[in-house]
Amino acid sequence: MDREREQERRGKEQEPRGRARVHRGKKPRIDQAHTPVEEPAAQAPKRRVSLRRRWLFTALAVTFFGLALVIGTLLAAVYTYYTSYIQADLESRAQTAAGVFRNYTESTYLSAARQFINQFESKNVIEVQFLTAGGRVLMSSNMVITGASVDSGDVSAAISAQQVQVAIAQSPAGENVVSASAPVVYGRTVVGVVRFVTSLREVERQMIRLMVICLIAAAFVFAVVGVAASLFIKSVLDPVIRVTETAKRIAAGSYGVQMEKRANDEMGELVDAINDMSTKIDLAERTQSEFISSVSHELRTPLTAINGWAETLFNGEVRDAADVKKGMGIIVSEAQRLTRMVEELLEFSRMETGRFSLSVEPIDLQAELEDAVYTYQEFFRRKGLELVYTPCPEELPIINGDPERLRQVFCNLLDNADKHGGSGGRVDVSMEREAEYAAIHIRDYGHGVPEDELPYIKYKFYKGSSRARGSGIGLAVVDEIVAAHNGTLEIGNAEGGGCVVTVRLPLHEDTV
Repeated sequence: MDREREQERRGKEQEPRGRARVHRGKKPRIDQAHTPVEEPAAQAPKRRVSLRRRWLFTALAVTFFGLALVIGTLLAAVYTYYTSYIQADLESRAQTAAGVFRNYTESTYLSAARQFINQFESKNVIEVQFLTAGGRVLMSSNMVITGASVDSGDVSAAISAQQVQVAIAQSPAGENVVSASAPVVYGRTVVGVVRFVTSLREVERQMIRLMVICLIAAAFVFAVVGVAASLFIKSVLDPVIRVTETAKRIAAGSYGVQMEKRANDEMGELVDAINDMSTKIDLAERTQSEFISSVSHELRTPLTAINGWAETLFNGEVRDAADVKKGMGIIVSEAQRLTRMVEELLEFSRMETGRFSLSVEPIDLQAELEDAVYTYQEFFRRKGLELVYTPCPEELPIINGDPERLRQVFCNLLDNADKHGGSGGRVDVSMEREAEYAAIHIRDYGHGVPEDELPYIKYKFYKGSSRARGSGIGLAVVDEIVAAHNGTLEIGNAEGGGCVVTVRLPLHEDTV
């Protein structure tokens, strides 16, 4: 036993070496079926951006840029106005002074300049300079710069052009100034320049005060816009949030849930649309459930009758010929009812899938109605119903239509009059001409249709409070056929009790 254990241990130790040699000598075969497949990396969910935040940010951003544009334009306009006014004033003063000094001789120029400076009333605000033709200051109301050279573009331009020149520049002290230079000309020679200079310091102070006032007003407007936007957003988004929550509840299966309408505006219209959608979905859900239950019952009843009588006859339990004939009659009757139900379901399927079509040909509408009436007269008589037919008093033209489909409409409506109004004991059928339409009226004298059910009676699967047998799609098929002939189907309650159905079909040639 010890020897066998030793050999087993050595075999296990040697096995990995053998496998290693295999891997080194030959590339191992990989089974494609077991090759791991890299799954695509899941995309990170996009960050949800609040509509409230985006709306508020947009409103504030637009307000900010609008205020910045208005304030910038206002400040620029005010600054331009003040500087233009000062420039015009200095230009006028320089032009007038130069004109006065042309009347003096060169020898009296300095004395006249000194006298002008002494009599100048605005020398505390405006500096007056008298320069040579070379641009050196001969005399100034500011005696500090007397004898200095003026390096300003308006002086050289005035000397070269012999006209008044105005300029805005920076003084040696570092402040912005406005200057106007007018040449003094004797003959055609410039002998000097009269220059008026004033600082823009006070204008700039006024601009700073105006800018502070504008910024305070802008901050107030910004705050008002922010509060107003928040209140407006709240008034809009709160109903949107309620609509979203209601839509989620409807999507989760709470059909028929209604929202409270709080305003007669676009949001109120949206609430009405959501409520209407919820009601119709709930109605469709209930009618579909009722349809499935009804069809199941309607199919089971004839199948049970057919199966029961077939087994009875097959087993020979009925030997009397009359009973056999009765059983066969029940089988045939139930089979026909089952066939009609299947045909209605097929018609409904064609309508839903868009395969509903007409075989159009010239037809006599009154003859088609009379054929349907003739078909049901004996049937109604056996059930104790009186069928009264009133033909159209005038001859109607031939129209284009599908005779089989129109006969289906008339038979379906007569069958409904029997099922839902047969308790009245009478059914009236009449035809008349109404302008360019042929109107077919079918009235019963039963209990009529409840008023709250009339708007939905033509819906697919809808049976309302009626307990009569049927799938609930007959009127939907009739309405589809009449609409395909460009006609209308109206259902209402008649005066004196009962229900009246009116089919109107156009009488012109292009009916379909």
